[in-house]
Amino acid sequence: MPGKKNIITAAALQRATADRYYARGMDCFHRKLVYSLLTDGDKIIAKIHGTRDYKVSLWVADGQIGGECSCPMGDMGVFCKHMVAVGLTYLDGDAPAISDGGETKSVKGSKRRWKPKITLDDVRNYLLGKELGDLVEIIMQQVAEDDRLRESLLMQVACRCPDGLDVATFRAAIDAATDSGPDGFIHYRDAYRFTAGINHVVDSIAELLDAGHAAEVIELTEYALESCEYALGHMDDSGGGMTSLLGRLQDVHHAACLKARPDCETLARYLFKWEIEGIWETFLGASEIYADVLGQAGLAVYRQLAQQLWDQTPQLDAGDKDDHDSSRFRITSIMESLARTSGDIEEFVAVQARDLSHPYDYLQIAKTYRDARLIDKALAWAEDGLKVFAGERPDTRMEDFLADEYHRLQRHDDAMALIWDQFTRRMDCNSYQHLQKHATIAKQWPEWRKKALAAVRTALDKQKCKESPQPTDRWSSWRRPVDNSVLVEIFLLESDVDTAWREAQAGGCSNSLWMMLAKVRQEEHPADSIDIYKKQIAPIVDQKNKSAYRDATKLIGKIRKLMNRLDRSDEFLQYLALVRKTHKRKRNFISMLSDL
Repeated sequence: MPGKKNIITAAALQRATADRYYARGMDCFHRKLVYSLLTDGDKIIAKIHGTRDYKVSLWVADGQIGGECSCPMGDMGVFCKHMVAVGLTYLDGDAPAISDGGETKSVKGSKRRWKPKITLDDVRNYLLGKELGDLVEIIMQQVAEDDRLRESLLMQVACRCPDGLDVATFRAAIDAATDSGPDGFIHYRDAYRFTAGINHVVDSIAELLDAGHAAEVIELTEYALESCEYALGHMDDSGGGMTSLLGRLQDVHHAACLKARPDCETLARYLFKWEIEGIWETFLGASEIYADVLGQAGLAVYRQLAQQLWDQTPQLDAGDKDDHDSSRFRITSIMESLARTSGDIEEFVAVQARDLSHPYDYLQIAKTYRDARLIDKALAWAEDGLKVFAGERPDTRMEDFLADEYHRLQRHDDAMALIWDQFTRRMDCNSYQHLQKHATIAKQWPEWRKKALAAVRTALDKQKCKESPQPTDRWSSWRRPVDNSVLVEIFLLESDVDTAWREAQAGGCSNSLWMMLAKVRQEEHPADSIDIYKKQIAPIVDQKNKSAYRDATKLIGKIRKLMNRLDRSDEFLQYLALVRKTHKRKRNFISMLSDL
């Protein structure tokens, strides 16, 4: 990059990114993952091995290093580890780095790599000096080896046929790109490259729109959607690349329909058939998306086809079995789309009300009316939902919905009755916080707090009375004894550490809460924290693995610091000797203790 007065150095690369990415990039560099590094004008370009092979570009602009990478982090605009690795590899070669005239040294601790003196600029100048026939031969040799280049050139030529666009060439390109190969399955490691090849073909199809071939684009996108759906059933698409590609093809199809304006009734039948029969939700919500193409006549056909199936869809009420039938889901989705297109809120609710087998179904209708600002109807449906399923465990989402609406209507007592019922069903810290939120809205928290704490204490007393002094069966032996954990957690939540400590002392609590108490008390009450930490050592060490040994060692380090604060250093040495003696057979643990 001659003439540049900016700097690319290891320090500049480190400034361009976060420390963790620089460290990972240094690791990639030392592992020699970068290859095909070249300079092209003012850019460094290279490839790097990773989960898959990535393409990287680096440049300098306004005194800052910029870059692009085809990895997921690079796509989000992060100066990723791959960019760092390419920069370090560039600096490690024999060619001069981009600098301000000062000396650029190779990266410390690395093995020097040879950097070719020939750049892509030299290649460009070489090709400019060749005869046209020689250039064609060079390209044709590459065409024989490079499938993507070959398909790209074939599609470009297909656009220039004297008798019009050669659709068959594009179909052949789609077939080649979506071919799953001899194994008949595309594994995750190959999925990115596979979908990238299909995207390359879709790029060429999309370009046909501007060339006046909208009708052909409709045909080709429909053909590509069929091929991609088949391929999706024979690949690992965990990364979602093929799913995104299906969405892109549908967007191109819609854009082509807007330009070509196909027969609206034929299009309606085609889209409906695909939406009702497809397994990948292709053209889901088509009546809304294509409303600008279908018009009133096309939507009427769509509605007629849908209504025929809808009339055969049975009503489901409370107690009826919902088999989660996919065909029911599809026709319901279509009817909802049509209702949204019409803008009739009652039509939409009528579709939702075809399935009232769960409390959540009532809640969905209540939300629909609330969003339409029909609050009375929203409350009626939510209240009906609670009544219909009164014999079952209430749906907390329904109760929360009603409580929020009651608060808005200043019906705070009604809201608190629902939330209190929730709290009494499950008296834990989360439900306590939920109660506090609603009581605060009602400006009644002190009264409800007192009532809640009394209820928790009463419930704990009842549980402790029922608890057997000794387990009577193997199942009860697995249950944690009833203790004051709930109260301890509540008081810690309220930052009342002293009361939390008294509750733990009086009734016990879980190990995690003891550790929290130790942490928050160690400044003012270090002796209490020491006792807690000591009790944790044996159970941790008895897990007999290195991770547990490290945790125990760290905890003993905390004990040492607290004892030193209390001038109990000699006592700590005695304690450490006892720990060594108790666990002398655990050599890895004893070795870690030596660091103390």
